[in-house]
Amino acid sequence: MIVWVIIGMAVVTAVPRFLPVFIVDKVAFPAWIDRWLNAIPYAALGALIFPGVLSVKPDAPQIGVIAGLVAILLSWMNVHIIGVVIGAIATVFLLTL
Repeated sequence: MIVWVIIGMAVVTAVPRFLPVFIVDKVAFPAWIDRWLNAIPYAALGALIFPGVLSVKPDAPQIGVIAGLVAILLSWMNVHIIGVVIGAIATVFLLTL
């Protein structure tokens, strides 16, 4: 009995994840929906990163903000992603000495 419950839960979880993969190519969205869907990864990434930026050093959140600004500047200058990460880490390191 428990095996059937596990299989049922797996199917119910998998279907909503795999179904869009097969439907997205068949549906033509209006331009505004395409723009909105293209913004979702950036919004999700920002929502994941921003709390961590403010909690780098809880008693001095400005350190995380400065490191975030350094990362934005390096990205704007088209530095490779590894360089951006190393630049932000080095900024935090230097400001916490």
